[in-house]
Amino acid sequence: MPSGRGPTVRRMVGFKRALFGYRRTDVDAAIAARDTEIRALEHKVGVVVEMETELSDLSEMVIEREHEIRSLTERLREANDRHDRNIVSLATVTARLEEIQSQARGQATRIRMKALSEAVEVSRRVQELTEVAEAQPEPSANGSEPSQNGNGNGSGDMGRALRGIFEGLVKVEIGPLGDFSQLVGFEDAAGQIGASEITVERFSEGRATLSMRLDEPVELLRELEQRSALDFHVRHTGADNLILDINEDQGPEQQAA
Repeated sequence: MPSGRGPTVRRMVGFKRALFGYRRTDVDAAIAARDTEIRALEHKVGVVVEMETELSDLSEMVIEREHEIRSLTERLREANDRHDRNIVSLATVTARLEEIQSQARGQATRIRMKALSEAVEVSRRVQELTEVAEAQPEPSANGSEPSQNGNGNGSGDMGRALRGIFEGLVKVEIGPLGDFSQLVGFEDAAGQIGASEITVERFSEGRATLSMRLDEPVELLRELEQRSALDFHVRHTGADNLILDINEDQGPEQQAA
């Protein structure tokens, strides 16, 4: 198929004829020019081939780099997916650990509260037995009972406590309390009857133990019944302590008060 471009080889010009043919100098010059043009064309072909080779090498390098980039992109995506899964797993483990720690703290708190309650109960029973032993009259040397004239144990502090009269340092245990506001209200009632140095020594499982000082004899039970909004009854009366139980069947208004 003919090309649109003109011929690249220079056309041979006409030779002048001599006696026995063409002039040798003209023929030699034409041949030399042809050889020069052939060498030039060969050089150009060599350059083109070299450029095509370099282009092929560059194409292969580009393709190889594209493969590497796709491989690195895939590995990066897999690494990101593993990272995301690790983050989710770590969050799950952390939540589980926090749950276990919370359960452990709650269990430890329940164990401590139970131990404290048992210790309080043992202490209360020991105190009751001690008070009962102290309240019993000792026999006299001739076997007769001591007189109840105010000099024996029967008419001392224990006797006044039985009459509801207290003086000096007194401890009052009360419960079960519905919330902390009831404890504050009971503490205010104790302050209104003239008690000083009022201190909450213990508050556990709804029961509170208050320590107060009465500078003069006070009918403590009667005063507390009049000034406190809580409805209670006496479980135990000692020489310097009271144990009061709140009636659990009292109405919501008293509970809130």
